[in-house]
Amino acid sequence: MKQRWLRSTVRDLQLYYVPDISSSPLRMDTNTNPLGENPSCREALEDCKTIGLEQYPSTYGDALRRELASLYGADMDEIVVGNGSDEILDIIFKTFMEPGGNVVMAYPSYSLHGWFGQINGGGSVQVDLEEGYQLDVDGMLKAKGDLVILCTPNNPTSNTFAKEDVLRLVEESDRPVVVDEAYGEFARPGSSFIPLVDKYPNLIVTRTFSKAYALAGLRVGYSIANKDLTLAMQKVKVPYSLNKVSEHVAVKAVRDQDFVRRTVDIVNGERKRLEDGLSALGLYVYPSEANFIMFRCPKDSAELVGRLAAKGVLIRDFGKKRLLENCARTTIGTREQNDLLLDRMAEVIREWR
Repeated sequence: MKQRWLRSTVRDLQLYYVPDISSSPLRMDTNTNPLGENPSCREALEDCKTIGLEQYPSTYGDALRRELASLYGADMDEIVVGNGSDEILDIIFKTFMEPGGNVVMAYPSYSLHGWFGQINGGGSVQVDLEEGYQLDVDGMLKAKGDLVILCTPNNPTSNTFAKEDVLRLVEESDRPVVVDEAYGEFARPGSSFIPLVDKYPNLIVTRTFSKAYALAGLRVGYSIANKDLTLAMQKVKVPYSLNKVSEHVAVKAVRDQDFVRRTVDIVNGERKRLEDGLSALGLYVYPSEANFIMFRCPKDSAELVGRLAAKGVLIRDFGKKRLLENCARTTIGTREQNDLLLDRMAEVIREWR
């Protein structure tokens, strides 16, 4: 293929993270749910035999929008649902970023934020996080771009941003500000920005069913914003993008908040124990309010991650990225999963020495 056939903004793209899972390793690299499959799935999938799969789904996922509106005390016309929160992010970029424009984003953060800018014919302005991986609000306000995006709790650094910093960014920005709360269920109570979408005309909050709801394989996500922003996004969204099966299971999952609470309780209960275990092995552990922990290795993080994979446990390496030198990230699992991780990690570190 000739390089000139490619649109200039996508010529240097690389494939996303594709680990070798042929040996069925313990996956502590994807921040998915430690409890396994959501129990709502079995019953909901049985229902799917009679929901009429020969017909198109609802154009805009109305059943799920109604369920989420009830959960949050919102209006369904403030909600967009789609094929994972990644589709929601793509819709946001298509709606609010001009061709050749930029998104202003924190760095380091979720890598696909910049990718969405690039594939939509624009770019990104990355503003480095400050000490403690907190927002440089002044830097983000000064940066030129059509919209601003941040992730709190932040991936991969695992911390939340100071609420007053995010609010200042929203209040002083004359452009949409997207708060990606993919891990919002795991953060401290009162930290979500969903209750504020009616107060701030430029605020968009995104969430996913992949983490706390354990539905990563079904790809369901959503946004909440005021009705004007939401209507603009619905006009851009691909019709029927959320299939009937995913929507039906997600509706059942929203009604089972006990599963979400149990998930959060397990993560919160295991977080400190896993942090202490990693620290005891000589790793520098960063504060977490997510369902994962980032830590810095005393030696090459890529070697540690590779040796750990050879022992059947996958975690993510970020050690070649600026401001994340020799850092890696692990999901917080069940007690049994965390014990296995720590045992294998101890073996690797003993071999290093």
